[in-house]
Amino acid sequence: MDAPRFPPEAGGFFFVDSHCHLDLEAFDPDREAVIARARAAGVGGILCPIDIASRRSRSLILELAAGRPDIAAAAGLHPHQAGLRTEDAAEDIRRLAAAGKIRAVGEIGLDYHYDFAPRTDQQTAFRSQLALAQELGLPVIVHSRLAGEDIRAAVEAEGFDRGGVLHCFTESWEFARSMLERGFDVSFSGVLTFPKAGELRAVASRIPLDRLLVETDAPYLAPVPHRGGRNEPAFLLKTAAVLAGLLRVPLKDLAAATTANCRLLFGFPA
Repeated sequence: MDAPRFPPEAGGFFFVDSHCHLDLEAFDPDREAVIARARAAGVGGILCPIDIASRRSRSLILELAAGRPDIAAAAGLHPHQAGLRTEDAAEDIRRLAAAGKIRAVGEIGLDYHYDFAPRTDQQTAFRSQLALAQELGLPVIVHSRLAGEDIRAAVEAEGFDRGGVLHCFTESWEFARSMLERGFDVSFSGVLTFPKAGELRAVASRIPLDRLLVETDAPYLAPVPHRGGRNEPAFLLKTAAVLAGLLRVPLKDLAAATTANCRLLFGFPA
């Protein structure tokens, strides 16, 4: 497939959506149109995490990424599914990494907001996947909800030093700072645009430009003015515009920086 070509309204620069679930059923009616709208809006890359417990997720994302330089994959076991952890899942991630089909291990982490899996199971799954990423030499994509202290403790306990990103960040500056010191980047989603997200915007304004990523987490968390509907990668620029305003940089400079950060962390886009 040809490399993306952006229309004049895209400004001649592009962003990378560093986290998007294009495999979910919400996109079944118009997945290719969603990708086309992303390109037209100036989103020149999309990183999709494979749910390693789902054959559908694996096959669909790998099929999307095949032959497309602007779509890449990661793979991991989400904390909600920590009880499904098996050695077979770890071997699947190893095979995908050996074949060069994934750029990171993720999304992995801890979620103490929903607690869909027992916390002890989440912690075991998270630490084992940190160890796996260390073995494979891959960065990680970390999901953290109300779990900053245990995320940091696990990274330290495993001696993990391959870097990664705190995806869809919604926690404190203290947690962000501590993970920046450990080589992690920080990614912001449409939550940054929500009226009651003032504290989060204050955190975002303190993150160095060379450690920032942007994402949609689509189909979830549509930014204002699309909040409440299905999110999609084309809406990334709504979040990016807010973030650029907080940092007081031109949108094109934010695009250049966050795309360079994706290249450095994930080797994507090429």
